[in-house]
Amino acid sequence: MSGILYLVGTPIGNLGDITYRAVETMKNVDVIACEDTRHTLVLLNELSIKKPLMSYYKQKEKKGSKKILQLLEEGKNVALVSDAGMPCVSDPGAVVVQVAREYGFSVTVVPGPNAAVSAIALCGIETGFTFIGFLPEKKKDRDGLLSDYLSAPLPLVFYVAPHDLEKTINNLYDVLGARKYFAVKEITKIYEGVFQGELGAEEKPEAKGEYVLIVMPNEKKEATDEEIVAELKKQIESGSDKKTAVFITAKALSVSENRTYKLALRL
Repeated sequence: MSGILYLVGTPIGNLGDITYRAVETMKNVDVIACEDTRHTLVLLNELSIKKPLMSYYKQKEKKGSKKILQLLEEGKNVALVSDAGMPCVSDPGAVVVQVAREYGFSVTVVPGPNAAVSAIALCGIETGFTFIGFLPEKKKDRDGLLSDYLSAPLPLVFYVAPHDLEKTINNLYDVLGARKYFAVKEITKIYEGVFQGELGAEEKPEAKGEYVLIVMPNEKKEATDEEIVAELKKQIESGSDKKTAVFITAKALSVSENRTYKLALRL
């Protein structure tokens, strides 16, 4: 008989947020697969759980997936946890879930804390939202991804490490323009807090702790090509070179520089 793969949600800060079912699951499985065995060991020690641990992290997902599949084939039950929150949600897990299902193994979820949903609740946002998670490392890839969401009607949710906070906020402004946003830090921890501001403004949240950024939809109607071209002409006639005109127009109309540049080429 094949084993079962359990996707187990773990606390994102306060260890008291662990669920009864998560504790029982980790007590009863044969192996626990985790991002960082040292990190998970802290949680297991707090819960008085002793189980064999195996490392399963982003850079070695394919290799780790093969090992988990082998365990499942041997009839062993495996709990997959990330360092915090839900596996697969901006954390390792998707690869092994896809392969396990492909080979007919049972996969089930043990829900737990989630930073994105918690941040949405803390900010009092009652609409749906679009979850993006961590942005790509390369600027070209970030800009390309963000450009796809220029006209998104729902709030955009990002995960940000403290050392990337200022860079990410500036990048969001460069592509999305001036918009209201929330920066929610250290959810469920001592210094939990919500900063509310506007992209492009001088005041920014303090770069300490893990953040969830929620960027609200553009309150203005998306500018048409004709409006963009008219503004470009206005800037050029006032003495700006084409590059400067593209930059100013994109900011003024809250559109992407890439789109504005393509229209500028027609002039």
